[in-house]
Amino acid sequence: MIDILKKKLNDDEVAFGTFVKVNSPAIVEMLGLAGFDFIIIDSEHSSFSYLEAENLVRAADGVGMSSIIRIPSAKEEHIQHALDSGAGGIQVPGLSTVEEVKAFLPFTKYYPYGTRGLSFAQRSANYGLVDTSNYVKTSNEGTTVVVHIENKEMAEKVDELCQIPEVDVLFVGPADMSQSMGKPGAMNDPEVVALIEKVFSKAAQYNKKVGIFVGAEAGLEKYIKLGAKYIAWKSDIAMFANIAKDADKLFAKYKK
Repeated sequence: MIDILKKKLNDDEVAFGTFVKVNSPAIVEMLGLAGFDFIIIDSEHSSFSYLEAENLVRAADGVGMSSIIRIPSAKEEHIQHALDSGAGGIQVPGLSTVEEVKAFLPFTKYYPYGTRGLSFAQRSANYGLVDTSNYVKTSNEGTTVVVHIENKEMAEKVDELCQIPEVDVLFVGPADMSQSMGKPGAMNDPEVVALIEKVFSKAAQYNKKVGIFVGAEAGLEKYIKLGAKYIAWKSDIAMFANIAKDADKLFAKYKK
């Protein structure tokens, strides 16, 4: 199956996804049927087991939607399980230095590009029912690696990050960025906005793909104009909560 996300990134198109925080394959299926290009299975801020994350990947595959797993940290075991599940790639949060990025990248690729543990008895290799040499090649070419820029330390290193070819997408996290600048939650603060825009500007110079979390249409329009190609639109929880809140407002006039 052609990975929709990877194809859109390679074709320089905008891909639209959302964070999945609820352990529900049905919700994943609905997102794919509704037209989302990809999901980000959030193993950083949710409590998915490896098996539960794999089942969400399986549901995404069933509706032709790409899947990325945001792993809890850059540990080799998290990367191994995420990629062995058949996910199209990983998203790595919580890093502050370029050295940390370079340290985990070998775990994302097989020889000759990395040291990812090689096994064919798992879902990503169709449980061994594949041409093994072709599997290694397509895995190395097809895996998407997304690295967070969610603190001022990483933002100041964007030039170096853009020169690492194994990193496919730089993902800006506005909330954590604001916190790292001593302004937690002030995502529209001029200094926070300026630093985020600097990341986009620098990435454009290197033709490096940039992603960002967006929760409102104004932000969507702004960041697509700035060059965002990997859009994380809200989350399943946020979308459901907003719908529930709107419904409660509707009910209010009928309540005593």
